[in-house]
Amino acid sequence: MRTWPELLILLALAIFVLVYRNSKNSKEAVKNITDTIGGIYNKYAPYSFKVVREKTKELGQEYTTRQYITQIVVMGGFAGLIGYFYFYSLVWALVYGVATIAFIPYLAYLRCQRVYSEFIFEQIQTYTTNVIMEFNTTQSFVKSLEGVRDSGIIEEPVLGDIKKMIDLSYQNGTIDESIEYFNAKYPFYMVKNMHQLFLQITKEGAKDAGESLENMSMDIDALVEGVYRDQMDRKNFHKKFLTFAVVLFFLVVVVEFMLGEENYIELLNIWYVQIILHLIIIINVFFLISGEKYYNEDVGAE
Repeated sequence: MRTWPELLILLALAIFVLVYRNSKNSKEAVKNITDTIGGIYNKYAPYSFKVVREKTKELGQEYTTRQYITQIVVMGGFAGLIGYFYFYSLVWALVYGVATIAFIPYLAYLRCQRVYSEFIFEQIQTYTTNVIMEFNTTQSFVKSLEGVRDSGIIEEPVLGDIKKMIDLSYQNGTIDESIEYFNAKYPFYMVKNMHQLFLQITKEGAKDAGESLENMSMDIDALVEGVYRDQMDRKNFHKKFLTFAVVLFFLVVVVEFMLGEENYIELLNIWYVQIILHLIIIINVFFLISGEKYYNEDVGAE
């Protein structure tokens, strides 16, 4: 027998569906809601994440509204089913469905960070490789930077930082401060090692700079290959991880099937059984989020 809260929820959902379907301005209503949420996001989101999200949009890898709605429906629906079949309660189904939907902005944040990190790593790889190539022609670090700046192969924000490096070099008459600035912005090993080599060539001279730079290029290629191999391993891990995480959620459903619905519902009347079920969901969710965090963070780390 359904409880009063469940009946009220069903009634509220029915009213919402009827109003939505009969509304002539339903699309405008959805658009207004989306714009409102976007306005709140733009007001309170950290500045750094705004930059990351804008670059993700620029790269054409930001989810569309339809993709976000699909994500909400699939994830919220899955969590609602889990909540219902664990507790046979529409209240808990709604609680877990809403809680899951509330995590979607965080997942979007992780995804944007991954896309941005991959983009920055590719730009840094292009920067180091081309500075070395330019130096073989110009025999000047600053002139090499100017060649890379004018090549059109570097995009913002790395392009703006290269321009600042050039300005700092001309202002100070040395490359020390410009290198310190770039190393602080992009603390990649390939950047630090390459800059250290150029400092040595500029200040101390090098009898065979060409050979040193060629060895540096080979080291960068090996490093990049290792990073891309790690990214492929992460993607393969992610597919298997999601499959395993979903299976974990359904283990209780399998136990329920083995016990039978009536026996399982009797167990739900025991308070500590419900606590154990909630703990199982929370632990599984923590496990799932930790895996998503691992997959999306530190991409391009050397």
